[in-house]
Amino acid sequence: MVEAIVLVNAAPARLATLGRALADVAGVSAAYSVAGDEDFVAVVRVASHEELAEVVTQRIALLEGIVGLRTLIAFRSFGTEDERYF
Repeated sequence: MVEAIVLVNAAPARLATLGRALADVAGVSAAYSVAGDEDFVAVVRVASHEELAEVVTQRIALLEGIVGLRTLIAFRSFGTEDERYF
């Protein structure tokens, strides 16, 4: 299992609707709107690095309103499934 966190910058006109669009992407297990330098955080869980590349470059990056992405690939996960997210 490959897990990654994708930090997303969005066009202001898409802030109200992009979160749902991110959450609906196959391979995205969760999407959050956040305060700070990025507008959204998407958690991606897939079977391989090749699938991760497809999710980020062909599914997420092509969504209308995406103006920037930064992908952080997880080396290890700590905690139980319930503890991983807020």
